[in-house]
Amino acid sequence: MTSGTPLRVLVVDDEPAIRRFLRASLTAEGYVVTEAEDGEDTLKLLRRSSFDVVLLDLGLPHMTGFDVIARARDAGINVPIVVLSSRNDEGGKVRALDLGADDYVTKPFGLDELMARLRAAVRHRVQEGGEEPVFQSGDLRVDLVSRLVTVREEEVKLTPREYELLRLLVAHAGKVLTHRYILEQAWGAAADVAYLRIYIARLRQKIEIDPQRPSLILTEQGVGYRLKC
Repeated sequence: MTSGTPLRVLVVDDEPAIRRFLRASLTAEGYVVTEAEDGEDTLKLLRRSSFDVVLLDLGLPHMTGFDVIARARDAGINVPIVVLSSRNDEGGKVRALDLGADDYVTKPFGLDELMARLRAAVRHRVQEGGEEPVFQSGDLRVDLVSRLVTVREEEVKLTPREYELLRLLVAHAGKVLTHRYILEQAWGAAADVAYLRIYIARLRQKIEIDPQRPSLILTEQGVGYRLKC
């Protein structure tokens, strides 16, 4: 159950059964739910009403979810958007994230995972205005002011490139970052994904308790990476 002011969720799906399920599930968790079944109605609602997060299916009639994301972002609408994506549709996930979606949930999905993704998307947008001076997740602690990284209270030495990569992940903790976005932000130009994998592996060796089973830097297969928050 959410606490404080209930979060306002816009659920966008053209299937009535899916909308009914999401409305019932979200309402039971304390969310206030508004529904839309196509892209035009979604954009109208976003222009005239305020929402904390949008849960958006990509397979909409007349106007795809991709178009909704692109038009919303072009109009300066910055509400967090969590995409509902079909299984194994890695290209669609990458495209949605590059257009400005904040996260995605793969169908079929578990309710607990959906709630966690919604909370993370809202939290990330709240924090996006500026970096918190200290980030902590499990045994990892990153002091962005002193550039000090510790794991279980022991300092971890990172190269400048490793630190900048970690800082980027910290700045977007909880959000999936695509390979292309990370490469552009961390290297300033297009680079081979294999190069990124090498640095992710190095970071995991230094900050993960078990680098072979990472619990902090999570791989989103075929899409990119997410830092657990």
